[in-house]
Amino acid sequence: MRITESIQHSIETKQRILADPDFIQTIRDVAQTCAETFCNGGKVLFCGNGGSAADAQHLAAEFSGRFYYDRPPLPSEALHVNTSYLTAVANDYSFSEVYSRLLKGIGAEGDVLIGISTSGNSQNIIRAFETAHEMGIITVGLTGDTGGKMRNISDFLLNVPSADTPRIQESHIMVGHIICELVETALFPKEG
Repeated sequence: MRITESIQHSIETKQRILADPDFIQTIRDVAQTCAETFCNGGKVLFCGNGGSAADAQHLAAEFSGRFYYDRPPLPSEALHVNTSYLTAVANDYSFSEVYSRLLKGIGAEGDVLIGISTSGNSQNIIRAFETAHEMGIITVGLTGDTGGKMRNISDFLLNVPSADTPRIQESHIMVGHIICELVETALFPKEG
C-alpha cells in the first residue's frame, strides 16, 4: 500500500541519518555555530525555493518567534519574504540574483546563511553562497544525497541520504527543528 510505503521510506531515510555519526556531529556543529553567531550579535538567514522556501520561512520563525518556550527573539529571517523585492530583482536583474543581492544589503561578516535545496543545484542559492563567502558569512547547505553543486561551497553540508524530494524535505525540517532546539536550550537554559 502506497501510504505505508511512503511512511516506511521516510523512516528509513531518518534511520540512515541516525546511523551516521558524521551527520549527527555536523548537526551539533551547525547548532553551535548558530548559537555563537547569535551571541556575537549576528543573524541566521535562510533561503530556499518552493517547498524549501516554506521550510526556510518556518525555521526562521522558530528562531525569531519561539520554539519550545518563551524567550527573547533571535534575529533570523528568510530572504524571500518580501515579494515586492523578490519580483523587482527577479525582473530587473535575474532570479539567480534575488538572494545574493539581498545578502549584500542585510548580511554581515559572521552571520550564518542556511540554504535549503533538495538537489543542491539551485542557482540563486549557489550565487548567495558565493556572495556569502566574499562577505565572511558562514554557509550551511541542506541538500539531498549528492549535495549537488552546494557540496563544494558549503562550510557545513547536511546532505540527507535520499534522492526522493519529499523524503529529503521531511528530513530537512527534522534537522532544522533539532538545530532550533539545540540553539534555544544553549542560549536560554531552563532550570530543572
